Amino acid sequence: MALGHYTELFFLDEATALAAGHRPCAECRRADYERFVMAWVEGNRMATRPAAPTLDSDLHCHRVTRNGQRVTYRAPGDTLPDGTIIALATEAWLVWRGQRHRWSFIGYGDSQPLDHTEVEVLTPQPTVAALCAGYRPAVHQSVEVMTVAGGPGGER
Repeated sequence: MALGHYTELFFLDEATALAAGHRPCAECRRADYERFVMAWVEGNRMATRPAAPTLDSDLHCHRVTRNGQRVTYRAPGDTLPDGTIIALATEAWLVWRGQRHRWSFIGYGDSQPLDHTEVEVLTPQPTVAALCAGYRPAVHQSVEVMTVAGGPGGER
């Protein structure tokens, strides 16, 4: 990646990018960035608003260890906010509207109801706090199709 230029990363959707430890771009998605920072401050009970480099540093510390190991934590699935990405066994799932939706590189697949089963949370903990405070990430249209149109796990 070129120094001093935009990060050349692309994700399925914003929920996936957040789980990877990223945030909305302060330039090209300014309104979303502002909403995210406001939710970050509220959710993480901060007294002051962090500057973007401070936010990025904090995200990095909650994403990987100094040895490059991914940082995760465990929580009951039904306590997590919409937009959180979790892992069950070897698969990633999106928490959305009371369901968990199977993640793939091309979209979301089948869904299952959330329950109190403890899951591995892939989305960094401070980002989950921002989601709890009301930030709603953009999600791939496949999750909306599955939920709204009556696909597996959707309204029938």
